[in-house]
Amino acid sequence: MIQVKNLSKQFGELKAVDDISFNVQRGEIFAFLGPNGAGKTTTIKMLTTLLRPTSGTLELDGLDPTVNRDEVRKRFGVVFQDPSLDQDLTAWENMEIHGVLYGVARKERHERATTLLQLFELWDRRDALVKTFSGGMRRRLEIARGLLHTPKVLFLDEPTLGLDPQSRNQMWTHVKSLNESDQVTVFLTTHYMDEADRVAHRIAVIDHGHVVAIGSSRELKEQRKTESLEDAFLALTGTSIRDESATAADSMRQIARMWRR
Repeated sequence: MIQVKNLSKQFGELKAVDDISFNVQRGEIFAFLGPNGAGKTTTIKMLTTLLRPTSGTLELDGLDPTVNRDEVRKRFGVVFQDPSLDQDLTAWENMEIHGVLYGVARKERHERATTLLQLFELWDRRDALVKTFSGGMRRRLEIARGLLHTPKVLFLDEPTLGLDPQSRNQMWTHVKSLNESDQVTVFLTTHYMDEADRVAHRIAVIDHGHVVAIGSSRELKEQRKTESLEDAFLALTGTSIRDESATAADSMRQIARMWRR
């Protein structure tokens, strides 16, 4: 479903992503792990047409996002770290607008919205304003909205950041269920190692713009001779605290402008 070959992205003198290669199989849950500023979000933005690579190639469902931008966008749903719901609209209205923007026929989008809101346990609150929702409810709504146009790939960039353990557990239960029932490919980033350990079929670890390891949780633990995925991750990336690079973190305003084009 996803093929990345010798992909790089440079911001001025900073190489945020440096010659990385990996692939993601259809129907796979693939975790992309790394410290702050390692290149995770930059990679997702290239895969989702929001940034152009400096060099290298990438494909999503056989299409090049830099050439077939509109066709590629129809094939994925995405939930970024920063909330993107309209809080002054209801849950149903947020779903409706998304469906209209993606050209989903009225009957189909209403059927899909009903099914997804029920699946994510939001049906009873469909007519409530989003600003009255808890953090967990908003995240579930964002994922439900991202699935409305029946994408083949769902990108989740730290979707459980700030959620309590119960909300995190509930959200991943729903995502795993959809992956198994509809074979939706899931590409996720997270700082919670237990999430990656529990839900991902394979894991890639990126550090300083380089992919330093790829494998299942069991394989990574065996390679580093550790008992936990967190210990394997620290063995691969070190224990020093990282700060997100202001140079590599392009503004949300720029992303919004590119998305509207």
